[in-house]
Amino acid sequence: MAGRTNSPGQSVSRRLLAVLDCFDVAHPALSLTEVAKQSGLPLSTARRLITELCDWGGLERLDDGRYRIGIRLWTIGSLAPQQRDLRAAALPHMHDLFQATQENIQLTVLEGHKALCIEKISSDRAVPTQTHIGGRLPLHCTGVGKALLAFSGRELFASVTEAGLTRMTPHTIIQPGRLAAALAEVRRAGVAYAFEEMSLGAVSVAAPVLGLDGRARAALGIVAHSHAAADRTAVDRLAPAVRTAALGIARSSN
Repeated sequence: MAGRTNSPGQSVSRRLLAVLDCFDVAHPALSLTEVAKQSGLPLSTARRLITELCDWGGLERLDDGRYRIGIRLWTIGSLAPQQRDLRAAALPHMHDLFQATQENIQLTVLEGHKALCIEKISSDRAVPTQTHIGGRLPLHCTGVGKALLAFSGRELFASVTEAGLTRMTPHTIIQPGRLAAALAEVRRAGVAYAFEEMSLGAVSVAAPVLGLDGRARAALGIVAHSHAAADRTAVDRLAPAVRTAALGIARSSN
């Protein structure tokens, strides 16, 4: 959650956006003081803007006095064509994949240097993950991230590696050369793997949902318990199912 600096010349719309930009998956509910601090706005200005957003339905006030995103913004966000069309095409395939595996199923799209989760199916039996709908994942150390990165062009790879590859676990690939080799294998096989690279205890298998131009429109992934990683054959058995589902989504949405 990035902070803002107070700017007297900011337009009203810029200040409203600064307030809304304070909220994210890691910080879904904030107090007035927290919003003012993160947005860089005076407390009185933040209070006035929050009141206006609450009246409109963009924010709502909780019983403890904190604020969260309101249903009106959620409704507007759901109209985004990429999310709506992809989700509609993907959900039947995701449900089939979930029924076959009983593991976490994720659908992500590229957003800057992150993979944005736009749909997820899971159960209590599945391995706990850090991913929520609306959450963002690194590209270099997740199955869905690698699938997106491998099929998004050299310019994105250069930008991501120049920004630095953060080590999330002892298994994370942080050398650009090793990552480039891994992505070449993803392009050859049409499937990406991440073995405890993002979180200890979890392994992911993903495939790109390709557009007509051969670039990734999205990535579909399974996140399973890492004990499956001890048996590479068990993980490899998931790959054809993920690839088939991703191809089905591509045919339905292109």
